[in-house]
Amino acid sequence: MREISIVPINAIEPAIVHRLGVCLEERFLYPARVRATLRVPKTALNGVRKQLFLGSLIAKVAAMHPGSDALLLGITEFDLYKTSHQFVFGGSDEADRCAIVSTHRLRPEFYGEEPDANVAFQRLLKESVHELGHALGLKHCYNVRCAMYFSNTIFDTDNKDAHLCEACEKRSRAGKN
Repeated sequence: MREISIVPINAIEPAIVHRLGVCLEERFLYPARVRATLRVPKTALNGVRKQLFLGSLIAKVAAMHPGSDALLLGITEFDLYKTSHQFVFGGSDEADRCAIVSTHRLRPEFYGEEPDANVAFQRLLKESVHELGHALGLKHCYNVRCAMYFSNTIFDTDNKDAHLCEACEKRSRAGKN
């Protein structure tokens, strides 16, 4: 049976990871399990950018669970980038069924606002649903309210829902084993 394996990367608050798991079970109808923490040293950061390359983190998380039927979701506080983007909120690899989401730019204080744990959590949930959708083979959606809508900015993330639209939900279910 397929499940969602949540992999905390370094120090992610256990209560947040647990709450995220409950919400993801509700949306994807797969059980969620928290796995062992992956330790990634700060020396893995790009020395000039002070960011972590998304591809290397996906490879590390996927290597922890080779041959697994689970959807893998890594949660990190590292600021992420990929070669085509100066930063990303997250990313995924459909072949490995592996997704990564960074909390770094999802926190209101990153934008000079007051800390708000609920806003940060809702953003994390939306981006987690989005990246797990990609891990399941879904593409970006043109519905600005759908979780699969591409977030170019934090305003896009705030504007969308933490659920798939009806069309993306159908595509998601069609691919289920």
